[in-house]
Amino acid sequence: MSSGNVLIDKLLTTVIQIKANDLHITVGSKPMVRHQGRLRPLETKILTPDDTVQLMKSISPDRCQQELQEKGGTDFAIEFTGGVRFRVAIFRQRGCIGMVLRRIPSGFLTFEQMGMPEAVKKLIIRPRGLMLVTGPTGSGKTTSLASMINFLNHNYDRHIITLEDPIEYFHQHQKSLLNQREIGTDCPSFSEGLRRALRMDPDIIMVGEMRDLETIHSAIEAAETGHVVFGTLHTNSASATVNRIIDVFPKEQQDQVRTQLATALIGVLSQTLLPKKGGGVVAAYEMMVVTPAIQNLIRENKTYRIDSSIQTGLKDGSFLMDETLFRHWRNGLVEKEEALLKSQRPNELAARIALIERGELEEDDDEEDEEEEDADEDDDD
Repeated sequence: MSSGNVLIDKLLTTVIQIKANDLHITVGSKPMVRHQGRLRPLETKILTPDDTVQLMKSISPDRCQQELQEKGGTDFAIEFTGGVRFRVAIFRQRGCIGMVLRRIPSGFLTFEQMGMPEAVKKLIIRPRGLMLVTGPTGSGKTTSLASMINFLNHNYDRHIITLEDPIEYFHQHQKSLLNQREIGTDCPSFSEGLRRALRMDPDIIMVGEMRDLETIHSAIEAAETGHVVFGTLHTNSASATVNRIIDVFPKEQQDQVRTQLATALIGVLSQTLLPKKGGGVVAAYEMMVVTPAIQNLIRENKTYRIDSSIQTGLKDGSFLMDETLFRHWRNGLVEKEEALLKSQRPNELAARIALIERGELEEDDDEEDEEEEDADEDDDD
């Protein structure tokens, strides 16, 4: 066994033992782990260029080493002892090799464990439509999608095709039939995989990342033609998601795409992770359920009004990110500073928090309003 093998085994064992999320390997630094949202070094030697090359070679398949040579980076997933899986990103930096390995949680979380909005359950069992999960890198989008597919797999008879780069969570066939295709191994690209998927009698297609015009266009068309399509985007809010999709297209196509998107889109779940008081992390969500009013706003290019439509759509299950952040702060889950960092409108959120801190806004009043809203939601169910 090479020294690279010995070292990677020890490092990954440490990651698992301390329940860290990521392992960072780069030249001139000790290996670092991200644990409960914070980066900290492990007590080992400072890595040399030879160390990182050995570590890379000890875990990389040949095709990935070739891709690294040709493109300067590669991604894949590995299985470590005890069935724990890691997603691996390898890249060149300053002529040397760098790596980030992310631990993939082994079990599926339920919607309740994740605090997932209730509206999601209703949306994903619709017969057709585009459901998007958005947020920055490392905000748990993959975990949310895996939970949705796991829920469908256990409760409904569906043919589910996933297109992933790389495959992170392995699903077993339950009530549903699942075919998981890895980009680069099972098919060359997301757009090609999506085109072929339509010939495979799918009910649900999951597109790991909607990166380019061709993939986005294919996903919208698949959703229009009677399939449920799940996809992810690196946007921070529902309105930004709509804009990002439209902006990918040339100006002369944008009106037509607005009309198509207004018909196809059924929901956007935006999420982020915050450090939790006392350790760990907690997810914060924004939920946009696409109503006829929001369809009109998308069609008429009035996305700047989507946020106020979400605020008035509580009975449909919609709510803004700042609402979740405010509740997390009020329930003592997160520090005020962390909530404001992730806020879409930090000045408004800070003002609302200040009112409660000064006792000028009674928490009970606020809760009564919410209880009335919740009662409306119950009636709506």
